[in-house]
Amino acid sequence: MIPMKRRALLAAALTLPMVASPRKPWAAGAGLPGLSNLQRVDGAAVPDVRFTTADGTVHSLADYAGQGVVLNLWATWCVPCVAEMPALDALARLIAGDMVAVLTLSSDRGGAPPVERFYREKGIQTLPILLDQRGDAARALGVRGIPTTLLIDRAGKERGRLEGAADWASADSVGVIRQLIGSGGGPGGQSLGSPFRGSNA
Repeated sequence: MIPMKRRALLAAALTLPMVASPRKPWAAGAGLPGLSNLQRVDGAAVPDVRFTTADGTVHSLADYAGQGVVLNLWATWCVPCVAEMPALDALARLIAGDMVAVLTLSSDRGGAPPVERFYREKGIQTLPILLDQRGDAARALGVRGIPTTLLIDRAGKERGRLEGAADWASADSVGVIRQLIGSGGGPGGQSLGSPFRGSNA
């Protein structure tokens, strides 16, 4: 995990090497730990943080009322963040019918362009591009460093928090997520869906 106060320095130091690295396929979760370090949280209410899409449209967690949310704070210059993104992308597909949304908020100061470039180069297909460019959401959530991932249940309460990268797409991880923040897809097995469906760019 990279402390937030080091963000600006590391952004300058790591962005160019990350962008310039050769393209290669990344296996979801390859070499990453499971959720053994997940901190269980006893249902604290989560602030209704706001974030933007690539076109500047403002959204908030309230858009996901009634759904579980896997909320990840990351950046393209953060090496452990980058390592777990394919697993989060795979997770979004695995739980698409479980009324659980996977949201990844980038703190890249360059906004959408570096995230769009990263998604293209690494084949991220399911995750929407969401931005916390000024770090307001991270501060409101008490995030100490990135990557940090919160598990939020359908009542808007935090049930788990993990600081550091993980294999979110493993069978064990998916089982923990379903147990903590709900599964079954609601009445008739239908998901409420996402306001970002259909585009991640």
